[in-house]
Amino acid sequence: MNHPGHKLWTKDFIIVSSVNFFLTLIFYLLMVTIAVFAVNNYGATTSQAGLVTGIFIIGTLIGRLNIGRAIDTIGRKKTLYLGLIFFTLTTLLYFVNIGITFLLINRFIHGIALGMASTATGTIVAQIIPSARKGEGIGYYSMSATLATAIGPFIGLYMMQQVTFESIFLFCLALGIFAFITAFFLYVPQVAASSKTSSEIKSFNISNFVEPKAVPIAFITLAIAFGYSGVLSFINFYAMEIDLVRAASFFFLVYSAAVLISRPFTGRLMDLKGANYVMYPAFVMFAAGMFVLSIASSSFTLLLAGALIGLGFGNMQSCTQAVAVKLTPVHRMGLATSTFFIFLDAGLGFGPYVLGFIIPVTGYSTLYSILSVFVLLTAGLYFVLHGKKESAQKARLDASAAG
Repeated sequence: MNHPGHKLWTKDFIIVSSVNFFLTLIFYLLMVTIAVFAVNNYGATTSQAGLVTGIFIIGTLIGRLNIGRAIDTIGRKKTLYLGLIFFTLTTLLYFVNIGITFLLINRFIHGIALGMASTATGTIVAQIIPSARKGEGIGYYSMSATLATAIGPFIGLYMMQQVTFESIFLFCLALGIFAFITAFFLYVPQVAASSKTSSEIKSFNISNFVEPKAVPIAFITLAIAFGYSGVLSFINFYAMEIDLVRAASFFFLVYSAAVLISRPFTGRLMDLKGANYVMYPAFVMFAAGMFVLSIASSSFTLLLAGALIGLGFGNMQSCTQAVAVKLTPVHRMGLATSTFFIFLDAGLGFGPYVLGFIIPVTGYSTLYSILSVFVLLTAGLYFVLHGKKESAQKARLDASAAG
């Protein structure tokens, strides 16, 4: 299945990481600009503008749910091509102005296309990384998305001040076409789908949509993503409240820098020592970051919170993804990847909606204090669902090695 030896930085690894970077960059660039576009060009209400943003994530979820079960029947590379074709075509349709309903439908289909393409890139990268370097490799791969989450909103907000929305869509279209062309140079080794997989796919079964072995760790991902969604969605409103808007514009750059600096070490640590050595310290960092955010009164404390949250949530995200694929047989790796992202997207997508009901009662500062405690409680859930099993397995391995 893997390329010979333990080489990580192969041509294919760089290509699939680059494609993932461009997809994620377009996604985040449009996330910060599309609501303003809907209001300016279609006279959308605030709730409609919110739906234009959010319906994309619903589409992504549906795309992941349906493609995870079929990716090995269609073929991993073919799935990536199909996703990229639909992704590029729906980017082109932003130029068509025939009402808010059409924009909503297009956003929904654009989300489905991203769900298809990103499930394919996640599955392919898990396949081509050598087994001995799975944690490190997935850590580097997910850095492509981390970079895009910082660069995408920055470019989007900058372009919105400088150029027209048509120019923004043209830029996204060019990136989409470039990603599609780049994918042609990707080599993906064939994986034979077992007869069991083919017969299972014909019947309606929950295991056709999600990988049961990946669900416990994916549930932890949902919980931490729910906590992080409070930062992603409300940091700007909170910054206005505490008069730190200028510092907040650098928050995600500091977050990304913390992730980029730490990922190479945490990925290797996971491969050498196991997920628990990364996850427990990361829970503490994430909770500490939330607490520091709740009491932020200066640019320094706000950006310190960004660094701590990056060290915490940023590393947990890649670690839980690596665990999900490590627990899964080769022929169900696509489902494990889509299961991980379904739970991640659900946390990030529905979190702001739920937290939106809490904020009027608590305010932002208290919300972040509550989320700090929530993260620590999730560490206990992690111990129950995965941590103790991994500790027991490691103890057995150590005992047999000593014997």
